[in-house]
Amino acid sequence: MQVHPLLSISLLLTLLSACQTSEPRSEAKSNKTPPAQSSAPASNSNASNSLDDINVPEGFSITLFADAVGPARHLVVANNGTVYVRLQGPKQGKCLVALRDSNGDGSADQEDYFGDSECGTGLAIDNSHLYYSSKESVWRVPLSDQAVPTAPAEKIVSDLGQPSAHAARSLALDGKGHLYVNVGAPSNACQERDRQRSSAGMDPCPLLTEFGGIYRFAIDTPNQSKTTGLRYATGIRNAVAIDWNQQAQDLYLVQHGRDQLKSLYPELYTDKQSAELPAEEFARMKQGSDLGWPYCYYDPEQKKKILSPEYGGNGKAVGRCAELAPPLIGFPAHYAPNDLLFYTGSQFAKTYQNGAFIAFHGSWNRAPFEQKGYFVAFVPFKDGQV
Repeated sequence: MQVHPLLSISLLLTLLSACQTSEPRSEAKSNKTPPAQSSAPASNSNASNSLDDINVPEGFSITLFADAVGPARHLVVANNGTVYVRLQGPKQGKCLVALRDSNGDGSADQEDYFGDSECGTGLAIDNSHLYYSSKESVWRVPLSDQAVPTAPAEKIVSDLGQPSAHAARSLALDGKGHLYVNVGAPSNACQERDRQRSSAGMDPCPLLTEFGGIYRFAIDTPNQSKTTGLRYATGIRNAVAIDWNQQAQDLYLVQHGRDQLKSLYPELYTDKQSAELPAEEFARMKQGSDLGWPYCYYDPEQKKKILSPEYGGNGKAVGRCAELAPPLIGFPAHYAPNDLLFYTGSQFAKTYQNGAFIAFHGSWNRAPFEQKGYFVAFVPFKDGQV
């Protein structure tokens, strides 16, 4: 795997708005992977000192596009250059913001808040509509030349559930009339008592009947639900980072792996193993694909799926996981991948074409070791393969 450091103004917008995640969906995405080659400091007078801490390769520079827009989650960019931001919590009583640079100086001079107060994460765009999600629903609204859509929004999916955790309903479009929605599992490993030492895993896991997977819906049909949609893929703890690869014609995702191996099973795992396991899985998903959660996790050192301790695993046993395919890449544990975008633009060098940019939110579960993962990685692709 080759990793390139890269930073775009779109990611910087989320980094500087005190958000929990940094997940751009513009033509470019960003990366901070030390050691990295630094560019000249940003010239925008509004930029904070944090810009100086971000490393970019030769040929790239950093500018501040917008600041303090609210708790930004995902971004998309319309063909006319309007940047739309989905907010996790309301600002000015609204959960969407439209940003425009009307004078072409590289900074947003138009900032309009719109939408209702039911906030969320998911955001997607095509040539005619903006799609956005809350914990339980997905809406779409027609786009126009105006920054703020003037037509009423239409609810196209409801009843996704109101889980206590992993409620980020990330979205992807395949360009063929389908919308893909992440419906994460509100659990660490589907234990009878979640995150409690010695609590057994439920087998079969009842959460997999309506959570822990990707659902597919029609983009133009109102009032769909999980019962009318297609459960496209399963065994996925939580995939905040999803995107459709137009070259490969398949859905790809990066999963948030399970936590707390050492604190739940101190007799089986060391602190170091708990910090490094399991991998955050980058996977190609076809209809019917199964990543194996909660029964299995991917161990990058052993290079295979391992049986989870809640289901009789001991850190080495494979058991029922033998039939599961390994991921394309096993990224380091607990890096929290929160957005994925396949680059199809023409602005960057040819090596970036059709490759994947993956934004990592950063870890919380690597103690007592250093927390890591606050960057965006680039993964080169050729013919749909890493």
